[in-house]
Amino acid sequence: MTITQLTAILLIVLPIAFNATFFLLQRTFEYPDILRQPTEHILTRFRQGGQRLIACWYAFMLASLLFIPAAVLVPLILAPKDVPYLTVTMVVGVLAALVQFLGLIRWPFLVPHLAKTFLDPAASQATRDAVAVVFQAFHRYVGVAIGEHLGYLFTSIWTALIAVGIIRSPQFGGWLGWAGLIPALGIFMGILEESGLRFAGVINAISYILWSIWLILIGIALLAV
Repeated sequence: MTITQLTAILLIVLPIAFNATFFLLQRTFEYPDILRQPTEHILTRFRQGGQRLIACWYAFMLASLLFIPAAVLVPLILAPKDVPYLTVTMVVGVLAALVQFLGLIRWPFLVPHLAKTFLDPAASQATRDAVAVVFQAFHRYVGVAIGEHLGYLFTSIWTALIAVGIIRSPQFGGWLGWAGLIPALGIFMGILEESGLRFAGVINAISYILWSIWLILIGIALLAV
């Protein structure tokens, strides 16, 4: 198997794995809408999900790591001799994967303990209040600031860089590169949701679907090269 074929398979498998685990979390945990619910509701639903829900979060976390080899290999294929472009694109792509991984890792490791402690019948109100503070602190800092905010930023930049690389590459049709700029901009819009622009979250969600389709199309195009 050549590097091009391996990259193509990764670009097809990555969005399928990511969206499959995302769909399972939607069905079993009301994700991502539940993230805007009160702490007690989130931890109660999490506890009700049991080991199956923890396994879903673990799979979702691992799916984010699949982006690392893809983020490195795609620019290597597009511009192997363009060192500045290659270096910047690889670094941005790896950062995009790592910050999303860091944002998700709290769910299979930290949240089970917090949910168990919070819902323990013997727990005092002071204990529950302390758990709520810890949960919200990790939720806002690790989840929103690192996982979402930086994740959107680095993913959108990487996508735009790859789109430009495809436009410049003789291996692809220019339309595939120009099409990539659409989800790049839409994913970046997700950053604005925290400023009060609720429609930015909707645009971001739709853009991730378009991004997934775009990655698959790149994978198919690479297999046809």
